[in-house]
Formats: sequence, C-alpha cells, structure tokens
Amino acid sequence: MDVLRLDLTNLSILREPAPPQWASWGGRGLIGRVLSEETPATCDALGRANKLVFAPGLLSGRGVSAGDRLSIGAKSPLTGTIKESNTGGNPGGSLACLGLKALIVEGRAPSGGKYILHLEKDRAELLPGDEYWGRPIFEACSVLRQRFGKNSSVLCIGPTGERQSLNSIIAATDPDGYPSRSASRGGLGAVMGAKGLKAIVIQDPDSRRSAPVADPAGFRRSLKAYHQALNDEYFTSKIFPEFGTAFVMDNVNHHGAFPCRNYTCGTISHLDKISGKALRELILQRGGEGRTTHVCMSGCTIRSSNVVPDASGKRLTSTLQYEAMGEFGANLGIDDLDAIARLNEMCNDIGLDVIETGATLGVGIEAGLLEYGDAEGAIRLLGEVRTGTVLGRLLASGTASFGRVMGVRRLPVVKGQAIAAYDPRAYKGLAVTYATSPQGADHTAGYPLYSTLDPHQPEGQVALSREVQVLRAANDTLGLCSFVLAVTGPQPELVNNMLEAAHGPGVCLSFPEALGQEVLRTELAFNRAAGFTPAHDRLPDFFRSEKLPPFDLVFDVPQEEMERMHEFE
Repeated sequence: MDVLRLDLTNLSILREPAPPQWASWGGRGLIGRVLSEETPATCDALGRANKLVFAPGLLSGRGVSAGDRLSIGAKSPLTGTIKESNTGGNPGGSLACLGLKALIVEGRAPSGGKYILHLEKDRAELLPGDEYWGRPIFEACSVLRQRFGKNSSVLCIGPTGERQSLNSIIAATDPDGYPSRSASRGGLGAVMGAKGLKAIVIQDPDSRRSAPVADPAGFRRSLKAYHQALNDEYFTSKIFPEFGTAFVMDNVNHHGAFPCRNYTCGTISHLDKISGKALRELILQRGGEGRTTHVCMSGCTIRSSNVVPDASGKRLTSTLQYEAMGEFGANLGIDDLDAIARLNEMCNDIGLDVIETGATLGVGIEAGLLEYGDAEGAIRLLGEVRTGTVLGRLLASGTASFGRVMGVRRLPVVKGQAIAAYDPRAYKGLAVTYATSPQGADHTAGYPLYSTLDPHQPEGQVALSREVQVLRAANDTLGLCSFVLAVTGPQPELVNNMLEAAHGPGVCLSFPEALGQEVLRTELAFNRAAGFTPAHDRLPDFFRSEKLPPFDLVFDVPQEEMERMHEFE
C-alpha cells in the first residue's frame, strides 16, 4: 500500500510506498501516527504546518460489510487538539482500492489558489477549482460527478469550509452519488478550505478491484463468519435497518437524557411526534423517493440510513439521524419532522456539523435571537450562514465562540466542541467520555449507553468510559462502523481473524485492548505537547451545579477519579 502526498504550497504530488512503521496502522490510528511524527502540536491549525490526513481503515476496500468508513484527521481548529472524524460513503473504500493507505494534504496553496484533486488508477492530478469555489455541496458534487463520471466518489467542502469557519464539515458521496455522509466534527472542513482544496474526486470504475489480502482463503472464511454474525445479531439485522439511529429516542427520553431547551430538562412531551417510529411511519406514508432503510456505503448489510421524502414524495434529506432529531427537535423545542429535516439538509448543503449547529442555535435562543419552537427562525438563521453575513459567520464559528460573543455563559462544550444530544447528567459514563476523550466532546469516541450499569449513578462510570474509549479507538482504526460493535465487542476474534488474514500474522496489534490503548496513548501525547493537561478534562460547571429535571440529576463523578482515566495498566 502507498501514501499519496499532496503539497499545495508547491502544487506537487508524490506517491511513495508507506513507511514500514505504518504497516500495522490505518484509519484513526494512522492519523495519530502521521500527526505525531510530522506535525508540530503547537502549530496553527489553519496554517501551512498542519496536515490533513485521509486514511482508510485496516479492513477497508476488502468487501467487509460496514468496513469502508474513512477517517479524516488534523489538528482541530475548533478544539486545538488532535482530531479524527470519520465518515461513511464510498470514498474510503475507493481510496483503499486504489492502493492508498493514506492521502496526506500538506502546505497551503499560494494566495487565492483554489484546486480540486482528481485520483484514478495510477494517476493523480491537481486541477483548477475556481469554477467550483463558492458552490454549496450538493451543487458542487453534482457538477463534479457530471464531469468525471457517475462512478466517481467525491469528498467536498461547502461555503463554510471555504470561509474557514470552525464548524465546517467534509462531505462524502454515498453509493447513489449523493453527498449525504460527512466527517462532521472538529471543523476539518476549515482545514481543507485553508489549504485551498475544494474537493477530491476518486474514480474507481472497476468495482471488482479490492485492497490486497495476505491469505485470500483465510480471509474469505473469516469474512463469512463475520457476516453471519451480523445477520444473527438483533440490532444489526433488525433494529438498525428498520429504525436507524432514531431507535434510541425512547431510551434517551426514559433516562431523562434529552438535551431539551439548551440542557434545562431531560424529557420531552412531544416524543411521539419526532420518534423513530414517527419518522418511519412518515417515510412509509409518503413513499416516492423515501427509504426507511438505505446503505451509506457499498456492500453494507446493516443499512441504518434513510431517505426522508417531502409531502410530494421527493427527497427532502438523507440521512436523518438521532443527533439531528435531538439537537434540532428537543434542544430547540421543535416538534415538526419536516422542519427538522429541512434544518438537517441545509447543514449538509452549507457544510455545517448538525451537532455543533443545533447546540449553537440553542445558545442563540438564550441570546434572544429566536424562541423555542421557532423552526422558521432557525431556518432563517441558517440562511444567514449560507449568504455569509456577519451573523452567519459568527453562527458558523462554533458554539463556544458564538456564545462568548453573545454573552451566554451556559455553553454545553468541552475543549471548544459542543457535546452531542445526550445530557451528561443522565448518562454519566458518556459524560466522562465528553470530558476526557482526546477528541474533545465527541460521543463517538466512547459511547457506553448499552451497559447494564445504572447511567444515573457515578460509581463505575470512569472504568466504563475507559473500556468503550479503547474499543472505539480500535474500531475507528479498522474502518468499521461503530454499529458492528454489538457483534465484534463480545466476539473480538471475528476482527482479529480478519486482520491476520488480511495483513499477515503478528502485523497488527490485538483488537481491541492493545490496539485501542496504543491509539489513545499517541493522541494523548500529541495533546500534551499542544498544551493540554488533565485540568482541561472538565465539563462546564453548570452540569455539576444545576439539577436536571425530571430526576434532579447533577454530574457527580469525582474529578480526581476522572484524572486517572487514562491509566490503562
């Protein structure tokens, strides 16, 4: 496998064999290695020294169901920490099938330079991107696929990324060619925009090609066992295909963990209007282009995505996940699925992270810019972002920056990044992840909601968060969707057998403990070099002091216990 280096400072492209020390790394783990070895931890995240790394996982491009997620990473302009954000869609598998272990974007284009990168078998070229600059994501991706062919996968930023807004995403096209997937967290779209890169187009017309495996027969056997396990598991074969991530809403409401009205209450009375069941019924009722189940990447058997149609049956948004429904629904007091879908689609097109945007709009309500339940007001504010007004640029700067300028003190952020749509007072293990993860307040870095441990009690939550942070770090290194952890968590041999057959005996660290712990050590070392200490691993004070109705919960895991989070041995 090779590494492709794009240096935008001198507009050069170099393809070279991956260094031997990177042989056992992919995805999130490889990003940590590259940044630790090649990027000064104290660099300006939007400057020339930062590197933007695109890394398929160790199992990507090999026909593994839900195994083609693409990790994208850099020093985050939003958090100042190391950041990996991964996305579904087809680009991860396409890069691996081109024989690339990583694409590393370096430097910064000369002043005013705007480019796209075009990749295909045995060729990489940097092309002028002026005609695509300024276009929203849907339009840009459509034009690029018209130019380079319907078999092309695209990674693209929107106007927010071009403006280097701290809450900007990198979008990825799904198997339909629609840019419905994204690496959303951490403002990585701003890093791509700062370098002068609008889009990456990957042409992979031969869908039969795949990344190499060391033991083809052994890999086929291990792959068959893995796919059978996915088919046998209730969540991956029934719940996720039927309801997607919105199935968690009943459980979140039951535990009083909704981010209601800027984290002032944990339950909502209008759950029946925006629940996973209500979303499914709406899609089925409208029909047309709507899909209750949909693949986010080719070959995935879980099919947890969806396509939400409007009243006429035309696509309104894809995909609508729990996070958007929680942030735009419960957080903003909106009970209209159409309005939530419109907000979701606007974010996808402009290039905004829905989690960060929902939190920002919640703070905007406290600042007096709109009222709870005012869907049209929220849509109007996103229109300000689209047109690039001063208010729009402020809204796109992230919850922390926006809140400080507006004089709001109750900001649901850690290390500059908004927490996801679960109140930390009700899900205390997840709260520990928010506070201590090297990735900032990111639920995907350690999501412990299916533990038998009482989420309202402080005891055992640090150990639980440590366990799932290790598991997620390892999983993100493989390129696997987090939803497969229902299968691979209790059966790690399924993963280790595939790794050995793909890369050879003894090449990869054991999944999950050895692999995940080493990933976290690397990331923590980068953050320490950047100036972060355990003192930064804290939730905002109001989560410890304000009781959360209806259970009158506060976050009460001892800080001194959290400071021992990363003592793995």
